[in-house]
Amino acid sequence: MKKILIIEDDTVMRENTSEILKLGQFEVLTASNGKEGSILAREVIPDLIISDILMPGLDGYGVLHILSKDPATALIPFVFLTAKAEKSELRKGMDLGADDYITKPFEDTELLSAVEARLKKNEILKTEFTRNKEGLNLFLDQAKEIHELKDLKETRPESHYKKKEIIFHAGDKPHYLFFLNKGKVKTYKTNDSGKEFITNIYSEGEFFGHPPLFKDKDYSDSALVLEDSEIIKIPKEDFLSLMYKNRNVANQFVKMLSNQIEKQEKQLLKLAYDTVRKRTAEALLELAKRYSKPDENTPIFVTRDDLASLAGTATETVIRCLGEFKEDNFIRVHGREIAIINEEGLRSI
Repeated sequence: MKKILIIEDDTVMRENTSEILKLGQFEVLTASNGKEGSILAREVIPDLIISDILMPGLDGYGVLHILSKDPATALIPFVFLTAKAEKSELRKGMDLGADDYITKPFEDTELLSAVEARLKKNEILKTEFTRNKEGLNLFLDQAKEIHELKDLKETRPESHYKKKEIIFHAGDKPHYLFFLNKGKVKTYKTNDSGKEFITNIYSEGEFFGHPPLFKDKDYSDSALVLEDSEIIKIPKEDFLSLMYKNRNVANQFVKMLSNQIEKQEKQLLKLAYDTVRKRTAEALLELAKRYSKPDENTPIFVTRDDLASLAGTATETVIRCLGEFKEDNFIRVHGREIAIINEEGLRSI
């Protein structure tokens, strides 16, 4: 049974609303003011909160502001119950993150329909989406059902790139968030002397190109296709809507993006504290994970320069490390082909 918290200072309105919701088979908790309601919300973590706006002391806006700052309550759907329907009131609530409004007086069916619709949408946004084209499209289609996101594009451009094609150059204006459905892509920077440094390698199910969209700045690196790839492009305006127009959608979307953020943090820590030998071993293991299929020991095809960029060291140093790994029987080398024959040995470095 879904739990609903009503915060309303008018006794008659509070009791009538509670009675309607109980008839709708909901568990109902009530609070007579904003302070009491915000405390109760933290204690019981309801599935939905209905709050009056104008209350003595802490008003509905204040309750929403407080609860939105607490990770435990930030994602609870929040519906304002108000006698005022002026645009200024509606806009202020939406800016604070309100999910919906119910204007007093209301019919029983109007209240129940609004609550059921909001709970249904919230359940959808708790879904774990697969990291492929189908999962991404399902997430975007469901997000589009939410009023604030109804203007999301109906279709998303899908592009096919050949190996060694450039997706964007450093200095280009960002127009899309990219989702790699098939293939592999690297991003890299080039210094004044023309030496390349790989900033990341992306594989199937990963997003890339989003930091400049957040900052509204040009790309600081370039993106090149490592093998034939299929990429879905999400327009910049859709990306920003998903991030800023609905807090529940944004939370789900951030989860989909977060793997790369964690990975980038780990890479920086490794560059700061790991030895060159360990960084080279980690780079080989990461490439093997991305290139190999399950239960297959697929050889890695990589230039020494690219491997050096991933490890954050000089090419000569990487060549020396590869020679040592070969002597230790950790890897087998034939030209550009590298096969890991002792994964545990590399991990132990």
